Amino acid sequence: MYAVIETGGKQYRVEVGTELEVELLDAEPGKTVTVGRVLLVADGDDASIGQPVVDGAAVSAEVVRQSRGDKVIAFKYRPKARRRVKKGHRQDLTVLRISDITLDGKSAAKSAAKAETDAKSERQRLEEAAAAQAAKDAELAAKLAASKPAPAKKPGAKPKTSTKVDTKSDAKAETKPAAKDSSTTKTTTRAKPSDADAPAETPAPKKTAAKPRATKKDE
Repeated sequence: MYAVIETGGKQYRVEVGTELEVELLDAEPGKTVTVGRVLLVADGDDASIGQPVVDGAAVSAEVVRQSRGDKVIAFKYRPKARRRVKKGHRQDLTVLRISDITLDGKSAAKSAAKAETDAKSERQRLEEAAAAQAAKDAELAAKLAASKPAPAKKPGAKPKTSTKVDTKSDAKAETKPAAKDSSTTKTTTRAKPSDADAPAETPAPKKTAAKPRATKKDE
């Protein structure tokens, strides 16, 4: 349901929950005001048009706050007369939130609340149905997992766990270097030859003095 109202010389199309800025109203924030000039009320395919207002129709609104609009610049001048006039204006406004639209005892707020409750109950019902279906699926999956036979073991096959442990231990044993034996190291080291085992040195031959060669003069 929506309505067309008139306030401050302007017309506005409003619904329940709509916030709009209207010309300044003498009301404090938090109070409720009633707009009496309702020009049209429409509910689905039915519409009531006023001449100029709809009889029995009213729109209730809550005052949210008092505010001011944007600054508007008014500039006037006269050519060749050195006349320049510049003015600024900010309109005082009142922010309203539409709380209800009534026509011949029918309330738009009550209809909206009822629709919201129905939607909430429908959503809750769908959630419960989805939870029940999920529980059934989980139960079926558990039954299938329990009825599935375990894979048969091959004859003569060793368990995987023992094979892994043996291979690791063998690999560690192979990669570990053997410890050196101190006694073997000592025996295998080459001993230096002693003076007794060394071969005796042969004396060098003595040189004989060469005899002088006889000459004719000596004869």
